[in-house]
Amino acid sequence: MSADNQLQVIFITNDRRNKEKAIEEGIPAFTCEEYVKSLTANPELIDRLACLSEEGNEIESGKIIFSEHLPLSKLQQGIKSGTYLQGTFRASRENYLEATVWIHGDSEENKEIILQGLKHLNRAVHEDIVAVELLPKSQWVAPSSVVLHDEGQNEEDVEKEEETERMLKTAVSEKMLKPTGRVVVIIKRNWRPYCGMLSKSDIKESRRHLFTPADKRIPRIRIETRQASTLEGRRIIVAIDGWPRNSRYPNGHFVRNLGDVGEKETETEVLLLEHDVPHQPFSQAVLSFLPKMPWSITEKDMKNREDLRHLCICSVDPPGCTDIDDALHCRELENGNLEVGVHIADVSHFIRPGNALDQESARRGTTVYLCEKRIDMVPELLSSNLCSLKCDVDRLAFSCIWEMNHNAEILKTKFTKSVINSKASLTYAEAQLRIDSANMNDDITTSLRGLNKLAKILKKRRIEKGALTLSSPEVRFHMDSETHDPIDLQTKELRETNSMVEEFMLLANISVAKKIHEEFSEHALLRKHPAPPPSNYEILVKAARSRNLEIKTDTAKSLAESLDQAESPTFPYLNTLLRILATRCMMQAVYFCSGMDNDFHHYGLASPIYTHFTSPIRRYADVIVHRLLAVAIGADCTYPELTDKHKLADICKNLNFRHKMAQYAQRASVAFHTQLFFKSKGIVSEEAYILFVRKNAIVVLIPKYGLEGTVFFEEKDKPNPQLIYDDEIPSLKIEDTVFHVFDKVKVKIMLDSSNLQHQKIRMSLVEPQIPGISIPTDTSNMDLNGPKKKKMKLGK
Repeated sequence: MSADNQLQVIFITNDRRNKEKAIEEGIPAFTCEEYVKSLTANPELIDRLACLSEEGNEIESGKIIFSEHLPLSKLQQGIKSGTYLQGTFRASRENYLEATVWIHGDSEENKEIILQGLKHLNRAVHEDIVAVELLPKSQWVAPSSVVLHDEGQNEEDVEKEEETERMLKTAVSEKMLKPTGRVVVIIKRNWRPYCGMLSKSDIKESRRHLFTPADKRIPRIRIETRQASTLEGRRIIVAIDGWPRNSRYPNGHFVRNLGDVGEKETETEVLLLEHDVPHQPFSQAVLSFLPKMPWSITEKDMKNREDLRHLCICSVDPPGCTDIDDALHCRELENGNLEVGVHIADVSHFIRPGNALDQESARRGTTVYLCEKRIDMVPELLSSNLCSLKCDVDRLAFSCIWEMNHNAEILKTKFTKSVINSKASLTYAEAQLRIDSANMNDDITTSLRGLNKLAKILKKRRIEKGALTLSSPEVRFHMDSETHDPIDLQTKELRETNSMVEEFMLLANISVAKKIHEEFSEHALLRKHPAPPPSNYEILVKAARSRNLEIKTDTAKSLAESLDQAESPTFPYLNTLLRILATRCMMQAVYFCSGMDNDFHHYGLASPIYTHFTSPIRRYADVIVHRLLAVAIGADCTYPELTDKHKLADICKNLNFRHKMAQYAQRASVAFHTQLFFKSKGIVSEEAYILFVRKNAIVVLIPKYGLEGTVFFEEKDKPNPQLIYDDEIPSLKIEDTVFHVFDKVKVKIMLDSSNLQHQKIRMSLVEPQIPGISIPTDTSNMDLNGPKKKKMKLGK
């Protein structure tokens, strides 16, 4: 290279002393900001600069809003002495001025501390690890029942917010007060890049704008951008840089533009990013560990494996299922007993411990099912082909085979790796038709009838032991084959065959749990469902009491029995509503390592031990369980991580997080498709039932659509009606009408697009008619549901 063509070295640093030294040495040095601003050909890069100056930035108004965070030295003393408590900050979705802190540690006392008001939240962001100071009992508050979203555009709204905070503190009975505190320091920030939209400043030519995150638990973020006009109406990603004491909102910078709001691809991307669902295509490194095609079963594969291809095995799944994890068989033995087999895809044969494919499956943790998309845990070659137990092909399986008597009592259990050839892949409906059809008596149908008969006995026995049958309104969309937009919405119908498959899956999971725990008492991966604390049931007990029904909650069995008895001849849907409400009282079921815990009980299934074995194509927990079981029966070799309880506990932690996020992502997908559905449908009036009453709203469920929504009774810029809220009953009186939980109402459903970012289904009351509140019934002429329905009687 010629001398005049030489590369020029420049030094980029944000450290002032480093920069001075470099300049002394004659090296051109710039701060990151100076360098990026010098790149005149790429002005948009400036938007991506982190906003570094914490204090005294000209953006800030000079007024100090928040108290200073404690220095570390004081914090350590305070935590030792118990003055400060450390925990995870959980912001509220419903009220931006309220949060709770879940205290770390084993003490049952003050497990959850409530924070109310901007100053007490003191710049903590959802999921941060914080230290809190408990306030004196005289300042304790009750969780507010008010729904409040941050609508403010203005920095100077802090005074207004203080007024709102005073409104939160309503008079409540002593026993409603909860330990209350304030954040004194942020121990660890858990910020991530946030999806959302720009709320463009009203000031012309302004470069400073507020960004509103899609997640209502995250505060708005102030950013500087020159592209505001192009980013308006788009979904964008923004990162937080810091939150000075004199700033109402944190400062951040623009990261990436995702696309137009409301577009299916953009919204799906937002939904996956917001729930931290890994969804990038599988890398070459991962794909390199897949078997080479064409694949066939070799002699080596048959080692330690039983040949069960002669058995009449079939699978029963939802329509369109390509990742078939499980198949079943039932046949009569010569001694008059029955042989029942559950055959599960042998995924651990293909995913070997520690390689890139294994690491990626472990990271993903679960397959995520959205309304029109499946994010696989393992590559498609395995999930929909080589591991999927399709009919008429040889497949490797892990089989759990019982010898049972006709009363479904297990006499012997055997676990074996196997090779099977399924004789039929049926849908639940097809299997049901075979069972019910008098003129079908082939081997498959006989096998299904045997399984169904045993399943009914197993279910009855399980329910007698106290297993819960809860309810949740699950929704299915019928898609237009051209546009892929939802054209119809129906709640899922459950058949006897759903229950048949479920019974044998539960039985296999319990049998395997016992086996792996016998073999590996310290490092079995199990699943437990903790019993809810009694306070969780208050809402259910009160709601039932308002209908003169008693729900007992001292044990799962008494809850199950009282739910069975809670019938109302005049109100058949009441029992479903009670079960939906009971579901809301439950704790989350979690994976855990047997050596790190001593409470194994599964409350919902009334089983002393449980695990997941039956879905290894879509759950990584099952892959680990397969490996443990394979080692237990001598069908595969072990590896160090499998017998390290701390490593297993870490795996469980990630799996619990991924499963929770998958659940939330699925709900968000249903919510988005529901919006698309009502966007095309227009305004609809439907019957609904009240699930909860709040101080200023009722939460209702519309059975026809399995849809839940809130009817607000206080609206901005409208005179507020007289509202009387009684938490004990619970009830809400509006003018002269009283609403109780489970009351039947009629609501108007429409898509509210006034806030592009949070387009939402808006519900307004049609009946009962309350002057100034209810929408006049004649708007149901706008009902796109066909002829006007008869006025319904509002019975209790």
